[in-house]
Amino acid sequence: MVPKAVVDMLMGQISALQATVDRLTATIEEKDRIIAEKIEIILNLNRARFGQSSEKRAYILCDGQMSMFDQAGDGITEKAEKETAAEEKQTVRVTAHTRKAKRTMEEFAANLEEKVETIDLPEEQKFTADGRPLKYIGVDLVRSELIREPSRAYIRKIFIKTYADPKAEEETGCADIRRPHVPAPLLEHSYASSSVVTDIMVKKFADGLPLYRQEQMWKRLGVELRRNTMSNWVIRTGETYLKPFSDAFLAELLRQAVIHADETVLQVNKEPGREATAESRIWAYASSKQAVRQIRYFRYEQSRKGACAEKVLGGYAGVVVSDGYSGYNILNKATRAGCWAHARRKWVEAMPDGATRENALAAKGLEYCSRLFEVEQKLEGLPDAERREQRQLLSKPIVEEYYAWLESIFRPAGKLKKAIVYSLNQREYLCAFLDHGEIEISNNQVENAIRPIVVGRKNWLFCDTQAGANASVIVFTVLETAKANGLNPEAYLKYLLTVLPDRFAADPKAAVDDLMPWDDEVFTAFRASTVEH
Repeated sequence: MVPKAVVDMLMGQISALQATVDRLTATIEEKDRIIAEKIEIILNLNRARFGQSSEKRAYILCDGQMSMFDQAGDGITEKAEKETAAEEKQTVRVTAHTRKAKRTMEEFAANLEEKVETIDLPEEQKFTADGRPLKYIGVDLVRSELIREPSRAYIRKIFIKTYADPKAEEETGCADIRRPHVPAPLLEHSYASSSVVTDIMVKKFADGLPLYRQEQMWKRLGVELRRNTMSNWVIRTGETYLKPFSDAFLAELLRQAVIHADETVLQVNKEPGREATAESRIWAYASSKQAVRQIRYFRYEQSRKGACAEKVLGGYAGVVVSDGYSGYNILNKATRAGCWAHARRKWVEAMPDGATRENALAAKGLEYCSRLFEVEQKLEGLPDAERREQRQLLSKPIVEEYYAWLESIFRPAGKLKKAIVYSLNQREYLCAFLDHGEIEISNNQVENAIRPIVVGRKNWLFCDTQAGANASVIVFTVLETAKANGLNPEAYLKYLLTVLPDRFAADPKAAVDDLMPWDDEVFTAFRASTVEH
């Protein structure tokens, strides 16, 4: 019989070993979880860098399809190698396909003027060896070329002629002196013109060309135009002439039934009491696709607090479409609607490598979202009431099935958990579209409006002052609203800066209703050959 002391000692050792095993098992499980998260991050980074940028179901692999993110040798089984070798020996028949016809010169440059250049024989070659003149028999078109001439700059000096009536002066002692009307300058005590300021604004805010690069371009034209001078012109012109349009656009937007809202980062170097590296925001608001008058309104704020949205939308009682940011919850009067593109994006981010519809929950979640978008494509262009009716009939069952499926998933982790939690937390807002035929199921409308700012920011990086930030959002508002209404933004902006100095010189609070982008005469005069969205 084993002594009790020995048994107790052995039991103690077993307990200690069991505790060690439990501790090591827990450590291994935690490390496995961390490794899985890191692998997921790497795969998402690879997908973002090398994969497609859209969020379509092409992320889900069909049966037998390999992942482009596999490392060398991964995912290639011996069976797959044999099948590949067998396929290489077979003759492959490619299905015929149609190719878009090459554009003609008339389609390519329909709005450009044409200059004809005819090359003739030298005079001495128009005669035969014995002196007889050759007979002209016709002209042939050899080719057409697209030509661009370098920009040029010049100084325009404006003189006025003065007239007087000598007889009246002789008889009355008072001269009858007459002078023509002189158009008001764009900016007092400045050599800025509407053409130059328009060029600066369009290059920076439409084409993303920062002022320091424009300064180099002016140097090549022989002009020492400093970037701080250009910045000052933009600020003064924006505040004097374009802010009334920005204010009018906001007033029109608030009269519409639906508003899309979003925000993006902006760095402003010289903000009182803040570090130069502090992040401010550009808040963006856009009309719905159905709106007749399209508005794109931008506003600079120092933060992302919901109070910033309340400044603009605090009294608004329509529908606000936004992402899942909780700051919009401050809007008490408006009806909130969520964005299914964001919900779909969460599933794309959670997609594991080599996912199929059968083996990945993220693939199934993406499938539900894609089905909703497919329904929306079929309903495009329907009247609001009919679209609401069809959504109740076609989309509501999909949404109900989707949420029943979400609630059945047990203990998700990582990005899969984030995708599930996002949809569950946003359920009220994501389902709002079912009862509103006038809204879209995504916030892409305003995200597309923000894109020029995001692209430009990669080049000009920051705004130096608050005045510059305010001027920037005003110019963006005018240019993007012009584009959204089908106007050529450059031609429209130049027209405004040409006619407004005289109008505001006579009355600084003069009405500008006749200059709105949706005015019939304005639209006819400045309609873009290709509408930009």
